Order: sequence, then structure tokens, then C-alpha cells
Amino acid sequence: MGVKGLQYFMETCCADTCVPVDLKQMAVDHVKAHPDRAATLVVDGMACLRYWYRCQAWVHGGQWQEYMHILQEFVDAFTAAGIGLVFFFDGTVEDQKRPEWVKRRLRVNQDIARIFQHIKTHGQQPDSRDLFCLPSGLATFSRFALKSLGQETRCSVREGDYEISDYTLSHDCMGILGQDTDFVIYNTVPYLSISKLSLTNMTTVLFSRERLCRVLKLHMTDLPLLASLLGNDVVSEQQMQRLRNSALESFRKKHRQVQGDKVYAVADFINVHHPALGLSSLSLVEEEKEALEKGIAMYLLPGQTSPWLESSRPVPESVCLMGEFVPGDILQAALEKHTRAECFLLYNVLYDGVVECSNTLEDEDEVELPPQAVLYLPVRERIYGLLLPVQPDCSGQTVSVKEWFVFPGNPLTEPTRVTPKPLNNRKGSPDLMALWFRTDPEVKAVQTSTLLDVFDLYEFTEELKTFDSPLIAVICLVTYIAIQARQLSLEDVDAYLSQAVCLRHKSFGEVQQLWTPFVDPRAVQLGSLFVRGLTYLIVANSACGFPFPMGELMPWKTFDGLLFHSKYLQAHSGCPKEELLEGNSSGMSLFMSVRELVLEACRRRGVPIHSRPRRLQHSDARPVEADDLHRERGHQLHPSTRQEFRQQPRASAHYQHGYRPRHPKRGRYHLAPRWPRSQN
Repeated sequence: MGVKGLQYFMETCCADTCVPVDLKQMAVDHVKAHPDRAATLVVDGMACLRYWYRCQAWVHGGQWQEYMHILQEFVDAFTAAGIGLVFFFDGTVEDQKRPEWVKRRLRVNQDIARIFQHIKTHGQQPDSRDLFCLPSGLATFSRFALKSLGQETRCSVREGDYEISDYTLSHDCMGILGQDTDFVIYNTVPYLSISKLSLTNMTTVLFSRERLCRVLKLHMTDLPLLASLLGNDVVSEQQMQRLRNSALESFRKKHRQVQGDKVYAVADFINVHHPALGLSSLSLVEEEKEALEKGIAMYLLPGQTSPWLESSRPVPESVCLMGEFVPGDILQAALEKHTRAECFLLYNVLYDGVVECSNTLEDEDEVELPPQAVLYLPVRERIYGLLLPVQPDCSGQTVSVKEWFVFPGNPLTEPTRVTPKPLNNRKGSPDLMALWFRTDPEVKAVQTSTLLDVFDLYEFTEELKTFDSPLIAVICLVTYIAIQARQLSLEDVDAYLSQAVCLRHKSFGEVQQLWTPFVDPRAVQLGSLFVRGLTYLIVANSACGFPFPMGELMPWKTFDGLLFHSKYLQAHSGCPKEELLEGNSSGMSLFMSVRELVLEACRRRGVPIHSRPRRLQHSDARPVEADDLHRERGHQLHPSTRQEFRQQPRASAHYQHGYRPRHPKRGRYHLAPRWPRSQN
């Protein structure tokens, strides 16, 4: 992330710009210089996810209790050092960064395909030094985890790096902790490396923009031009290739070739031109000039100017495209909850109707289980129906939400337009103002039944009252997955439910001792489907006015990847129920009552769940269906989903044609004409 090649240049070619620092001493010095301010670090949460997720198991769906323990240790270390923390997470992807976002998501898809190939070949997760993928939803759950630990957590409404740089500068913060060289370019507080952080002695490395300027003989105001010429998330390397080649050719005529000469050459190129003449002095073609203007402007914080721009124009604000459909009170409430990281996705839907979902551990060869983007489409349609009009306006126009959802076979050349749908069991949409702002006891029942209706469990409202919130979350998701996928066996359901029941009785130490003899690729995808479903449950809970405490719906209350994986292997090996429930009689009673409710809900929807144990082949760790012909039939969506697809051709055609199950003996997914290849 950040400026192309700058991290390597500073660490390898110009080590003087990397300054070891003692964070405790830095905090003391900061308080002396700012007596009215506490020593506060702003943490780029997105850049820290890999540093935080140090759990050995990562393909199974996430070790969430262990992850919470790691976050607690992180916070405690800074608290003991007298340093306050403010965490920022990206709340949107701006249009100008969408091409780079797409490129990275497609690259991660390739890594995921290799991860599943490794699992099928070796029966184990890959060495994380060779292949790695963060558990699904980690960024979403991390913001709620940190809030539950009492930390100030914020979510951006525009480019995250910009908001972090602006916040730290305006609040006299001690520094930015992250891993993005854009923070070297912004004229803001010191940038500190998360990858070099040692919690043991509270030291890290400061990447000094002042020292970089001295080495390159540049002024601080030249750094945005340097970043744009080298290439970043907005100005691609290809756009500036001609200028860099010219700079390199000129530089090598005057200097012998040295390591990092590309950065030196670009800096020399800037030095021989005078900023008073602006970008016109660089002999640019129009496309290059426009790209550089955009690239420089993105780094200018409020009140800052650039000598390279004729007029330092502010970064353009996004436009509220949904304003005419959304009451002002609703939009304002959504904005406040969004910025305080108290909800997820709502503001994006209500503000401009553009949402995205990153990569999920999904096997492109899996023929029975659909990608999560397809499986949970009906849920998202109903959530959008709560927030936006479901009927065309007087001109016949229908509101739609643009989805950038990553899954195998989706080239991400354009967003999918998803039309809001009404709930199944209500006449007309519920009053959103009442759901969000009323506090009387009666509204709680309406909020709860509305959320259950989103997951098509409205008629089970009374039965679910006997369970607590974490179990209701599990029941909602397992029932929904079973009905929509249609290919879940009784063993799959038992694995989901037994892990949820057993997790309630396990201490953190017991969870740490969990292990599995091998890794099953289908169980990996089932784990990811469940965890991704929790993110949609969070969205639905927010949209319905928070009928359940948000903390009760989190994965550390409902799911453990290794525990689920072990239960999956046990269930498909014919393990007795007593052993599956680890001999816990009260757990067995709870398991059976939950199981009965899930199976009854599936029967009422015309999807009876049958026993279909898979033969587990330890040699290749690949479960084999007893009836191989069943696998040949491939994935079928539940009839209600097919009906919704027929009713909404725009979204459904996109998803149906974007995802097409792959035949186990044929090549990759084939895309139907709905995905125009020429648009690549």
C-alpha cells in the first residue's frame, strides 16, 4: 500500500530515514512539548490486522477468543506505557481508489485458490510465510472488539489515510502507527511502523519524512509530487511511466547506477524544475497533468497548499446520492453511529448506495456451496428494503444499491445493482423512524421480529425467546445457510450447533488447546460462510434498531474455527452425540432443543435435512460424498431464492452469471455474456 517502492527505498537504500524510537520516551517528550495534551497514538486499524492476527490457525474461520486476548495484550502494553490509543478503520472505498482495490482483491483470489489447492494436496493449512489469508470479516469484527475493550474507535467516511492524517494533526497526536508510506507524504505527525513494533520493550521505527527530504534534496511540499510520479493508489505506475523513464535516462547520464536510482532519479527530475512555474514546467501531456493534479491534491490536508498546483483545490467531497429517499434524521443518526464504529454498512447504503465486501476463503472448485455473496443476497435485499424505498418513484425509477462483492468468477469489472426487497411477512415496510428512535417496550418486540423476518424466521419469534442472543444468532445463520444452500447434511448442522454449545463451556485455556488431525476444504468454506453471515447479522441488527446487544452477536461469543473443524470431522465420522457434546448433559439437552428447532424450520421451508456422512480420506484429507452422482448435480439454490432472482433480473442475473459452479473435472468458472469481457 502507499507509494510504490518507497518503503523498500527507505529501509534498504536510505537507512538513515528509518529512526529507531523508544515509545515511552517519545510519550514523555510529547507531553513536555504539549502540556495540555495526553500522549496519543492514532492506529491505522486496517494496517494492523496482520500484526494482530498471530493465531496459528487461520483457515478454519478464525480463533476469535485468542484474537481478543491478543488485542487485550496490545491495549494493555500501551496503557502501561502511558500512551492512549485511537483506532481508525476504513469505512469506504473512494472511486479514485477502486481500480487499485479491485486489482488487490483479484490478486488475493489467486492466493485463495492456491490455499485450497494446498489443503487438498496436503491436508493442512499452508505455512503462513508462504500463503496466508486473514479470516473473513476480521476488519469488521476488530472495530467492535476494540470498542468492547474500552478503546476509542472510529470509522472513516472518506479515504482512511486522509482522515487519520487530518485527525492526528488537528489533535496534536504523538504519531500514527501503521504500515503505509502515504503517511510519509502527508505533512502531518510522525509515522511509526507497526511491523517493527516490539511490545516487550515498546520500541519501533519512525519513518522520517524530514530526513527523506534532506537525502533527496526536496522540500516537504515536493513529497506529494514525488509520490504521484512514483505511483500510488490513485496515480498508477503506468500513467507516469514515460516521465520516470525520462528521469532515469537523464539521471544515469550524470550518475553511476545505484540501488534505488528510480527514487533518486524522480527526485532529481523534480529538483531541476521550478515549482513557481507549476506542473506546466514538466512538459506533460494532458492526461499526465490531470493525473498529477489529482495525485497531489489527495495529500493536501485542510489549510495546506502546494506550489505545484496553480490553485490548491480541496479534495472533492462525495455526493449524498440517496438524500431524496432518506429522512435527514435517519441519515444523521447513521453517520454518527458509523463514525463511532457502532454499526456496519448502514451509512454506505443510506449515503451513496455503494457497498463492498472483500475476499472470503471460498473454494472455486466447490460445486455444492455457493459463494457467500450469492448465498446471502436475499438477506441483503431485505436489509436494503428496510432502509430504502422498495417501490418505483413517480417516474418509474427504482432505487438500487451498487455492490462490489468479491467471489470466485466475478471479474469486478462493474458493480452489481441490487434492488431492495420487502420483508416476507409484513404488509409494507416497518417504520424506520420508530425502529431507530422509539424507546417504549413495545418497539423491542417489533425490532426483534423484523430482524427475524430478514432471515425468514418470523414465524419462530416465540420459540426463539427461550434462547439467549448468541444462540439466536447461531440458529438464524445455520437455518438460513441450510435452507438457501440446500446441500447441508445433518452432520453439517450437528457440527455447527455442537461447536456453538460446547464453546459456551470452554475457558480460554481450553480453546487454546484445540487442534485437528487434518484440514478439510469443505469445512473451511462452511466456517467462512458462517463467519461472513455474522457480518450480515450485525448489519440487520443495526438496521432494525439494535434488538440484540451487538457484543452478543460477535464471533468470540458464537464461533471458534478449530472447534467447528473438529466437530465437523467428528460428526462425519459417525461420532455419538454424547461424544460430540463432550459428555456434558446440560449441553446435550440444549443441543437437542436447538437442533429440533433448526430442523423444524428447514422442514417447513421444504428443505428436510438428511444424514449424509462423508467418507473422510486421511491420505488426501478430502471428504468424498457416498453418492458421487450427487456431486455431479452441482449447487441448486432454494426455490425462494430462485423466485427472487426471477423477480429481480438486474441483481440476480449479475450474481447468477457471475457465479457458476465449476464441474470437478473441468476448468475454471465460465462467465456468461452478462459479464462483458471487453470492459476489462
